[in-house]
Amino acid sequence: MMRMYDIIQKKQRGIALSENEISFFIKGVSDGSIPDYQISALLMAIYFRGMTDEETITLTECMANSGDRADLSSIKGKKVDKHSTGGVGDKTSLIIAPMVAAADMGVSIAKMSGRGLGHTGGTIDKLESIPGVNTNQSCDDFTRIVNETGLCIIGQSGSFAAADKKLYALRDVTATVNCLPLIASSVMSKKLAAGSDCIVIDVKCGSGAFVKTFEEAAELAQLMVKIGVGAGKKTIALITNMDVPLGRSIGNSLEVMEAADVLSGDGDEDLTELCIILAANMLYVANAAPYDECIKAVTKTLNDGSAKRKLAELVSSLGGNSDYIYNPSLFGESKVSAFLAAERSGYIYRINAESVGKAAMILGAGRSKKEDSIDHNAGIIFHHKVGDYVKEGEVLATLYTSKIDMAQNGIELLFRAIKIKDSPPKNKKLIYRTIGGRV
Repeated sequence: MMRMYDIIQKKQRGIALSENEISFFIKGVSDGSIPDYQISALLMAIYFRGMTDEETITLTECMANSGDRADLSSIKGKKVDKHSTGGVGDKTSLIIAPMVAAADMGVSIAKMSGRGLGHTGGTIDKLESIPGVNTNQSCDDFTRIVNETGLCIIGQSGSFAAADKKLYALRDVTATVNCLPLIASSVMSKKLAAGSDCIVIDVKCGSGAFVKTFEEAAELAQLMVKIGVGAGKKTIALITNMDVPLGRSIGNSLEVMEAADVLSGDGDEDLTELCIILAANMLYVANAAPYDECIKAVTKTLNDGSAKRKLAELVSSLGGNSDYIYNPSLFGESKVSAFLAAERSGYIYRINAESVGKAAMILGAGRSKKEDSIDHNAGIIFHHKVGDYVKEGEVLATLYTSKIDMAQNGIELLFRAIKIKDSPPKNKKLIYRTIGGRV
């Protein structure tokens, strides 16, 4: 007879768990037969002792099978999914999904996304900042929208990889979130259950990411690619820079406005470059065309306005007012705005992305707990980037919120996040490495 006590003890000794033991564990998590204290004990043992790749692949498959698995067979063309491991100012899904759909190369985006938690934002919160948007769609409507427009982004269903919801809640309160096998299995179990043919993983690396070092990011990326390929999904990964916020805007409606700017060809250069590369890799992984042709195709969608029209179509299909995509002033402004000025002249040497994300959360743009409400108009707009020369007293950023005390707290944190020096910093790569992808 299998006992959870023995499984915990085995992992505490650093011994690999068998397929049957992992299956027993996930079944017990799903049906409630294993108490939280024993689940937490095993999570802690995994945190300290790790898992082999084979263990992690088995854990991922068991988690993917712990709930529903999407059937996308009625959706036309190759289905490609993209996942980011989380960052600050990361609005890429709102940009690259319309680009891929507008390229019209037989590739569809049937994507399920999450909400923001902590210092990182969520695609669903950003979409729902547009009045009328409903990301809670039925399976039939989800399929219909993808077939009609080439893309759809909806909220992550709790019925997919059901065990992950319980495991993540316990990881969150037992300080076991930052564990590579547990991160990889959490992400990939939901990607496998979501049913796409191909997967592109954007592994964020740096101060604003869950994974801080390149070495850890490379290990995580390789592991997730191995899991995807082992499950029969063509999977590639890009390791990208999250030492600084992505783009100039942090906050839900602010990021929608910035996404619209990029889709008009007028956006931040780094954000635009990253989106072009990610979108091209989504076409490339689906064998739509050689990589150089994929780059040309997605770039054309920015130049001719077709990608922006696709985002407007998506918003309309979800019940939202697509006028907001073409006229961002419709969003209005927050009750309170504040300015952060440079304390001295010099070069912006560093902008700590994690601190920026926490400042945005203090302003109301994010959640400290899943049940918290958010202010869709709150956030930060940067007027300068790392490497820029600024003069003393020059405005570095504008903060938007609903209360004066929140603005004051946000400014204090943001002030500490920005360092100005006499000499400029060395340029950092936007993309550190790819695994199976192209740059």
